[in-house]
Amino acid sequence: MKIGIIGAGSIGLLFAAYLSKAFSVTLYTKTSEQAEIISQNGIYLQEGSARSKFSVSAKPISQWEGEEGLSIIAVKQYQLHSIIKQICKLEFIPQNLLFLQNGMSHLKLLNTIPAANIFVGSVEHGASKVNSNTVSHNGKGDINVALFKGSLQIIKEFTVPCGSINFPISLKDDYYNMLLNKLIANAVINPLTAILQVKNGELIVNSFYFSAVKKLFLEISYILNLEDPIKRFRDVVRICKKTGNNQSSMLKDLEAGRRTEIDAILGFLIEEAQIQQKTAPNIESYYNLIKGIEKDRRGAH
Repeated sequence: MKIGIIGAGSIGLLFAAYLSKAFSVTLYTKTSEQAEIISQNGIYLQEGSARSKFSVSAKPISQWEGEEGLSIIAVKQYQLHSIIKQICKLEFIPQNLLFLQNGMSHLKLLNTIPAANIFVGSVEHGASKVNSNTVSHNGKGDINVALFKGSLQIIKEFTVPCGSINFPISLKDDYYNMLLNKLIANAVINPLTAILQVKNGELIVNSFYFSAVKKLFLEISYILNLEDPIKRFRDVVRICKKTGNNQSSMLKDLEAGRRTEIDAILGFLIEEAQIQQKTAPNIESYYNLIKGIEKDRRGAH
């Protein structure tokens, strides 16, 4: 099966490196310079002191024609509008698309795509982009995928070889619940670590930070009307422990002066609160703080 990966950030590079062990992979990059570097030199995957090289075909995204058996969209949520425009302009609409975005505000965009089979996924691996063709795999986590619309056949064929290359992908029955789990973890961990400038594990090691975690989680639980909040909270704590030495993607984005995915995460929850006519003072405060830091940092870059 041929796989196309759209977006060559940390997740795009990580997926391209691993999947190239079992599939013919083409990575589509934002710039032709990055595509050239990857095509000529391959992708380097760092895990602790180990470093492996993978040969991957790379092209600028302008050359993507959607001809692969499965296209994996690994761009940030706020970059989706331009990708979806490009999909709708393609001569042949790709029939199998897998979206790997944080948050849940992208779901309404997916309904506008005329593809036959659309899948959504959540990625809990810790990864950071070192340079144009090097990715550091900082921590192993779960990858979950579920059907958004259409048939499961192609995704079943795709996930089977992934286990044998040490990159297992689990199929879930309910896409909404799957993304909700990731949203809750992102909504707690990302803003707090970004504002406090700490690694994920600090949120549960420091008792004062942990009090803030609990308070924010309670508000999220209230907005989302969670049926089993204790189980969901344990999941957040588990992820903090599992990714204890990792920096959240939001903290890394702020440090690099990049735009964050705060609108897709806390912005989604603020909209939900407004629909239900509920107040969300903690969520709104953290949202405003992140937007403020983002404005300052991006202005400085």
